[in-house]
Amino acid sequence: MLNGFKDFILRGNVVSMAIGLAVGAAFTAVVTGFSNAFIVPLIGVITRGTGDFNKASFDVEGVTFPYGLFIAAAIAFVITAAVLYFCVVVPMQKVQDRFTAKKADEPADIKAALRDCPRCYTAIPAIASRCGHCTSEVEPDPAAVALAEQVTGKPVGAQKLPAQR
Repeated sequence: MLNGFKDFILRGNVVSMAIGLAVGAAFTAVVTGFSNAFIVPLIGVITRGTGDFNKASFDVEGVTFPYGLFIAAAIAFVITAAVLYFCVVVPMQKVQDRFTAKKADEPADIKAALRDCPRCYTAIPAIASRCGHCTSEVEPDPAAVALAEQVTGKPVGAQKLPAQR
């Protein structure tokens, strides 16, 4: 019974999650300290008050509503979200963009676009001039022809069979 618990605890994902929670709690403490040390006084300067919302409240029929606690928590949340976005998300997106292939750099696949054959309703490439299933002649899609000409650099047209020449 204890061996199973030990195996569960020592798995990599559980240990990583525990470390992430500990770092997250420490980060929250740092952001809260920053908020109390710098943001709250700045709000106080702007509003010409103390800026400390923790004690702000109102009473309704003898019941106290401490709305200041919510405002302080909302400020801490916005600061935490902004720091995480600008210090973690944006740099990670830039790193991922460097290592992932750009769509414009990849050659276009002229056979990827599909359409239905008007005779047998089987999916065929949009550039096809003949259905591969029922062998009916079909008109190639003009957009696919233009893309093929752009990719290959030479004119692409419906090829005529020897009997049609």
